[in-house]
Amino acid sequence: MISVKRAVLSVHDKEGIVDFARRLNEKGIEIISTGGTYSLLQRENIPVTKVEDVTGFPEILNGRVKTLHPAIAGAILADRTNVNHNEELEKHSIAPIDLVVVSLYPFRETVAKGADENEIIEEIDIGGVTLIREAAKNFKCVNVLVSKNQYDDYLNELDVTSNNVSVEFSKKLAAKAFEVIAEYDKDIRDYFNEGETKEVTLKNPYELRYGENPHQAAILYKDDFDEIYEVLHGKELSYNNLLDTNFAFEFITEFKDEAPACVIVKHGNPCGVAIGSSLVDAYKKAFATDTVSPFGGIIIFNKKLDLETAQEVDKIFSEIILAPEYDDNALDLLMKKKNRRLIKYKFSDTHNFELKKIAGGFLYQERDKVSVTKNTLKVVTEKPLDENYIEDVLFADKVAKYTKSNAIVFVKNKRTLGIGAGQPSRLDSTRIAAAKAQEFGHNLEGSIAASDAFFPFADGLLELANAGASVIVQPGGSVRDDEVIKAANENNIAMVFTGIRHFKH
Repeated sequence: MISVKRAVLSVHDKEGIVDFARRLNEKGIEIISTGGTYSLLQRENIPVTKVEDVTGFPEILNGRVKTLHPAIAGAILADRTNVNHNEELEKHSIAPIDLVVVSLYPFRETVAKGADENEIIEEIDIGGVTLIREAAKNFKCVNVLVSKNQYDDYLNELDVTSNNVSVEFSKKLAAKAFEVIAEYDKDIRDYFNEGETKEVTLKNPYELRYGENPHQAAILYKDDFDEIYEVLHGKELSYNNLLDTNFAFEFITEFKDEAPACVIVKHGNPCGVAIGSSLVDAYKKAFATDTVSPFGGIIIFNKKLDLETAQEVDKIFSEIILAPEYDDNALDLLMKKKNRRLIKYKFSDTHNFELKKIAGGFLYQERDKVSVTKNTLKVVTEKPLDENYIEDVLFADKVAKYTKSNAIVFVKNKRTLGIGAGQPSRLDSTRIAAAKAQEFGHNLEGSIAASDAFFPFADGLLELANAGASVIVQPGGSVRDDEVIKAANENNIAMVFTGIRHFKH
């Protein structure tokens, strides 16, 4: 048993640390802490000792050196069953540390946001990794936590054992710790190799009820899944649910910083997308695109889900609803349907690549995170692009990016009017999108049409023109671009090239 009496807390991610530290204090556990964590706990009136008061040495080099000191390392690494170790601790007046809690500097996130090299280098954690390795190596005497997601389980273990944690439990904590620092070091290695090293570790297996169909077995291997998603209500997620959930999550990330937005997904394709003046307005516009397909689909929002929007959503059955937050009364209403899953998510930039198994190997690629901007648009027709259409052009391109190829999308006023997806012929996708719009009463006159790839012939453009599109956005790059541009000019259409293809298979 490990009797937990003294802990060191040094966390970059401070979510949950105040409540956790308060609980440790209530259990009579002495807390030592560093820099920002120390200041936070002190402000919250939680008894805490500064690391430098233990080491007798201040933090130096702008915080690069804080815990790299025998008074800390010795307190963690000492084998309490070794008489010589105990004598040395006593000789140097070092009190043992029984718990180490660390969350590392956000190296991966800093790289993902495109920071400069100096900032990235500063996010290589040295002291934190050292603390984790020290504690994990000495798991027979010390517990180590490396994620806020472990706080509740650990506190429960302290409750059950009266602060006397089993070595078996501690060994599991150590395994998780080594896993985290191995992944952390891999991220750093990949950065220094300029992304040339691509190695994927499948870990944290979670068995699903079945796969794509009931006769297929399936497993979810979790990375930071539990840090992105929190299932609030409903039965467990299936293999297909997870695919659609991931698709919806990636799609809504395009609208992270925009006005209220809603995306409705069915079988890996959008069936309605809109930006509105309010969340309920965005939902109504997205739903109006196609009022049949959303039944049994997935609905995701980019803002907190309020009661008014929840009341509209509740009028149909949807498999899954996702939002970054929920009003309590909205949650109460939506929970009345037991089979509906409700998921709370956090926006994340860590999902940077895709891995697919094929016969004889794996396909690995970077995610398509490139977005068209106003500055990348190139008007190639005699008819100019009206400034009032630019936001719709950008919106249409985003929807086409997330629609299976061949993709054709009609939009107007930042809402979808017709979507044609996944057809072998771009002409077929155009006809389906136009027919869908007509079926649900949408007038395509003056609409913006987006294509995920270039038009190999002018016939695709003419089909869009006949449907009512007045502006067409496409990547360009066909050997017949001149022919397509000529057809646009003859039909008084403004056409914009983005230079970016968004095939999605």
